[in-house]
Amino acid sequence: MKKILLIITGLTLIACNDGNKNPQTPVDFAANAKQLIINEFQPSTLNQEEQINEMAWFTEAAEPFRGMTINVVSETLTTHEYESQVLTKAFSDITGIKVNHDLIQEGDVIEKLQTQMQTGQNVYDAYVNDSDLIGTHSRYGYVVALSDFMAGEGKAVTLPTLDLDDFIGISFTTGPNGKIYQLPDQQFANLYWFRYDWFNDPDLQNQFQESYGYPLGVPINWSAYQDIAEFFTHQVKEINGKKVYGHMDYGKKDPSLGWRFTDAWLSMAGAGDAGIPNGLPVDEWGIRVEGCRPVGSSVSRGGAANGPAAVYALQKYIDWLKAFAPAEASGMTFSEAGPIPAQGQVAQQIFWYTTFTADMIKAGLPVVNEDGTPKWRMAPSPHGPYWSEGMKLGYQDTGAWTLLKSTPLERRKAAWLYAQFVVSKTVSLKKTLVGLTPIRDSDIQSEAMSEMAPKLGGLVEFYRSPARTAWTPTGTNVPDYPKLAQLWWANVANAVSGEQSPQAAMDQLADQQDKVLERLALHGIQGECGPKLNEAVEPDYWLNQPGSPKPKLANEKPIGQTVAYDELIKSWQRR
Repeated sequence: MKKILLIITGLTLIACNDGNKNPQTPVDFAANAKQLIINEFQPSTLNQEEQINEMAWFTEAAEPFRGMTINVVSETLTTHEYESQVLTKAFSDITGIKVNHDLIQEGDVIEKLQTQMQTGQNVYDAYVNDSDLIGTHSRYGYVVALSDFMAGEGKAVTLPTLDLDDFIGISFTTGPNGKIYQLPDQQFANLYWFRYDWFNDPDLQNQFQESYGYPLGVPINWSAYQDIAEFFTHQVKEINGKKVYGHMDYGKKDPSLGWRFTDAWLSMAGAGDAGIPNGLPVDEWGIRVEGCRPVGSSVSRGGAANGPAAVYALQKYIDWLKAFAPAEASGMTFSEAGPIPAQGQVAQQIFWYTTFTADMIKAGLPVVNEDGTPKWRMAPSPHGPYWSEGMKLGYQDTGAWTLLKSTPLERRKAAWLYAQFVVSKTVSLKKTLVGLTPIRDSDIQSEAMSEMAPKLGGLVEFYRSPARTAWTPTGTNVPDYPKLAQLWWANVANAVSGEQSPQAAMDQLADQQDKVLERLALHGIQGECGPKLNEAVEPDYWLNQPGSPKPKLANEKPIGQTVAYDELIKSWQRR
């Protein structure tokens, strides 16, 4: 009866852990929750009564773990900074569980994760890591299948209002066996970015029309993107006395160079097969699967990593970087290049991560109007000549909560409570407005997002559009993301620097990927979905089969196609 009374009143006793043996101090968790709901967790898609009920559930579910300190980790993003600086304290005030939420670089997160998987040592109680690892997590057996956990050991600590169907990235965190392995925490896409004000300038519109024979607008294909890049770099040259560029990218030999390619560059070109979220049987990495078994990435084994579309994609990457981007771009990394468009000298960028949106809307920037609205817009990225309808067209980064079997069960349960708290409907809309990395459809469709939309340059419109489903993370074809991802940047860099031709670089990459797949097959530790390589045959055999890998096109630069941005938005709204 006493326990029930404490839950009802929201009062409980926790010991002060300051070493001075202070008497126990009463904590009113219900009052804390109500204050947070009023002062911090607004707006929300829930009404205040629903928020109070959801937070009361956390208070009650956390009772066995009260006084515990858990350790979690994520990469450093605005969204995770909000979690670390604000939501950890809020969670403690509501549950009595203290959270140390470390922020480190993405590569370091993977390193810590690998250390725990390989040693069994409990480095962290939960990780936010990319869903790109779904193929790895679902095969090795180190990661807790959340579907099983929620129905079994973690049932009592699984939020009744979690609403998995509301998560727009839940398909990305589902393994080949249909089980969910990760819970989405933040999500952002790579999209096309352009200067809306320049594209609507009548003089520039007329000049472009005269030069290229079609309207200046959002490019639908890579041909139009190249024409627009050439136009601004070599014809317009200057706007308001400043040098302008028709393209922006980065090319430094660095792990982030690999992300450009594994994050969808080849899929945009059209290297893989049709199928959402990832092409089957061949994905955007060029890896072919049979059932759930990877069978090769080279064309000789039925893959497409060194096929004509992949080589074309790499060649375009190099050509555009040299011809249309600032000279310093070739020496930049992902993080260094990201803010450059905000400086006001770039006309467009084919592959721009929406995580930089918050940095693009700050008052006083050359790309922001006096009323706070942006001079730029974002839209779906154009596709290459090998792409066809029904294929993946871009990338979405989905950072997702991951639990490991090596974490003691009670600590795992407490960490699971925190993971659910930071994505709960009480919290998620406010977190989305802070970090602009939406995970719930209910948040995307909310009135608050509608009010924010005019200042976000098309972010809300994109996430509400039917187009968003063609933007997906790395899929389940990739059986060991850490081992395979490190091959990409080194080989791509060889081509960017001119040490190798694009064909030679992709040949080497495909061969190295096949060798990793072969080693995984020999070890036999990935079960029935582990690799089993096809025998190598003459590439022509596979190039003459339907689908990917695709034979070289006679014309890789068809006529450019564009669409007016405002018409594009209207077409989404009519569907």
